[in-house]
Amino acid sequence: MNILNNSLAITLQQARKARRFSQLELSLRLNVSQRHISFVESGRAKPSRELLIAWLQELDSPLIVCNAAMLQAGYAPAYSAAPLNDPALAIANDALLRLLHAHDPMPAFVIDAQWNLLHFNRGGQWLTSTLMPWATHLPANSTINMLDMLIHPEGLTKHMINLHEVGSTILAHLRDNAAVQPMLIPKVEAFALLLRQRIGQHTTRGNWSANSAPVMTTRFATPYGELAFFSMFTTFGTPQDITLASLRLEHMFAADETTRTILHSYG
Repeated sequence: MNILNNSLAITLQQARKARRFSQLELSLRLNVSQRHISFVESGRAKPSRELLIAWLQELDSPLIVCNAAMLQAGYAPAYSAAPLNDPALAIANDALLRLLHAHDPMPAFVIDAQWNLLHFNRGGQWLTSTLMPWATHLPANSTINMLDMLIHPEGLTKHMINLHEVGSTILAHLRDNAAVQPMLIPKVEAFALLLRQRIGQHTTRGNWSANSAPVMTTRFATPYGELAFFSMFTTFGTPQDITLASLRLEHMFAADETTRTILHSYG
């Protein structure tokens, strides 16, 4: 087995397991033999470009994974990867900024696949400086990573009143992300360790109950009083660029009238 095929084999195995497909199920979906699936995943056979694209699309693999697999197989990348400030993405970037500003004074953030903070609105800036005033003194060109802010000793979790309620759900969501973005694993496991230290071993397991609220509400202690939020996420439909495919716009909404009043007064 050569190195190239070994890399491709690992990528394809991880992509299939992330979707919890068996080799048989994938073979039926692609209309190829299970034996061929096995040969490709073991590095004993190389898929055609057309089969590889269909394979990755069937698994709903992120575009960055698709490009990596194409390169590992010796094919040209299938998708572009322009930076967000590239003129080719100007219209999309402008749409993001409009959505951010339209949501003021409620907080809103644009986050990439690695959880780096790319944009935020006035409400997001206010909430960040309220919960983590030390972050306002970071150098202007610093990259703020929301996972780092989550696990920092003086970060977001320090102010979460109901971390015992939301911690396991946040962790499950992060582990789903890490399944397709393995580079996140160290930070996700650091968050799992933080949960064990803060609120016990049981919090890393599911704690769903029939009385759970329809949306997860996170509550923060602040100098202005308790603030409660739930979130919605916006993504681009059918993106054909890796950068756009990786972006998520988080809109935070006030979960009670007290929070709404405080945000309209100060945010």
